[in-house]
Amino acid sequence: MHNPGTATQERFPAEDRFADGAQFIAGRLTRGTSGRTHAVVDPATGTEVLTYDLAGTDDVDAAVAAARAAFPGWASATPGERSDALHRFAAVLADRAEEFARAESLQCGKPLKLSREFDVPGTVDNTAFFAGAARHLQGQSAGEYSGDHTSYVRREPIGVVGSIAPWNYPLQMAAWKVLPAIAAGNTIVLKPAEPTPLTSLLFARAATDAGLPDGVINIVTGTGREAGEHLVGHPDVAMTSFTGSTGVGRRVAEVATATVKRLHLELGGKAPFVVFDDADLEAAVHGAVAGALINTGQDCTAATRAYVQRPLYEEFVARTAALMETVRLGDPFAPGTDLGPLISHAQRDRVAGFVDRARAYARVVTGGEAPGGDLAKGAYYRPTLIADASQDSEIVQSEIFGPVLVVLPFDSDDEGIRLANDTPYGLAASAWSGSVYRANRATRDIKAGCVWINDHIPIISEMPHGGYKASGFGKDMSMYSFEEYTQVKHVMFDNTAVARKDWHRTIFGDR
Repeated sequence: MHNPGTATQERFPAEDRFADGAQFIAGRLTRGTSGRTHAVVDPATGTEVLTYDLAGTDDVDAAVAAARAAFPGWASATPGERSDALHRFAAVLADRAEEFARAESLQCGKPLKLSREFDVPGTVDNTAFFAGAARHLQGQSAGEYSGDHTSYVRREPIGVVGSIAPWNYPLQMAAWKVLPAIAAGNTIVLKPAEPTPLTSLLFARAATDAGLPDGVINIVTGTGREAGEHLVGHPDVAMTSFTGSTGVGRRVAEVATATVKRLHLELGGKAPFVVFDDADLEAAVHGAVAGALINTGQDCTAATRAYVQRPLYEEFVARTAALMETVRLGDPFAPGTDLGPLISHAQRDRVAGFVDRARAYARVVTGGEAPGGDLAKGAYYRPTLIADASQDSEIVQSEIFGPVLVVLPFDSDDEGIRLANDTPYGLAASAWSGSVYRANRATRDIKAGCVWINDHIPIISEMPHGGYKASGFGKDMSMYSFEEYTQVKHVMFDNTAVARKDWHRTIFGDR
């Protein structure tokens, strides 16, 4: 494993943490066996953080075997024992918060203040939530639904879970996948995205240091085509959980179908931001800028399509553009930075391509370019506002995953709701109004897994996260996530002293 120099060391001493490799299997770091390497690159500077050996199929097999070996003991642990382990885990994460924040900002390019105030505290809170939730994973007592027979439902873990996480929130996505799975008694093999493995590996190490048994959490860092597909198709993996694009999600579903395993998909989004004419305009403008630019727009719940009722439209466009122009791009580790780079130069170029094509049919009000000067080496792109596009245009219908907000006008409330629903996606949305009736209608009629009212983007551990339509199915976080990671069993027994043969006689007669 190669460390490129002292500048990266000052941000985060990656080489010291991962000198033994970037695979975490059965409680220890090892090197990948694919024969290929991958570089983690600081997107703010374009410099290499470290190069690691990618996992091959043999590493996936070893990780699944470790998870399978650990499953009987972990599944048979009492809810109290699993809860205690997760409480210790939360404490270790809290103690190492600064290390996690710096690693997350280094590999993703997100401002350090975002990692410190959002990603890491959210992960600690998730861990604490599932530590408590582990003790409330209940079946159901039923009673005598059939004569003298008593029925009840057991809720049981599924087995080995194979999960694939994206690069935009690597720490939080690791938590969202690992925590409900292991709180329910499963064991897991997680494949983080190739550009961002650092915090997933630190997360697994923290779990081991907190006393979770070896093999309960395993990490393989390989390509999607090799390690990912092998994990999804592995016959000893009972369930697959995937977060990423809708296109890749279709491929995951195709591979998983061959082994008829349970599937949980959290896919793309194109969140509408609906502003009615009685909304607090200042609040809506600030909400739109924050909701569109969170994590440099690389968020599947980010506000991407603002629909503004016509009386407010022009003023909304002008004020939103003015506020966007005050956003400070810069070094993610500098205290005054509001917006960091995109994950890579390739992603920046992809975003720029969407904007450049939109110039032919829409108005680029502000932004629409990469900055020069000291930021030119990084994957930066200015906050961009686009107006007057048509509903069926690429910039409105396709997921861009960058700091780009498109604004369109609408006239009637019916039209605003219709336009909000008029994409294949349905992950999140928001509605802005001073009327409880308009707000209530929006929550009912907008087809998305989450609808915020007079806000956009906050999430909490106690509430579910997941989509409708092409945004996938299943829930992360909350008690609802246990539905994904458990299976129910009907248990039925005869209450009489000697089993009766009445139903046998019904079928077979007297014998």
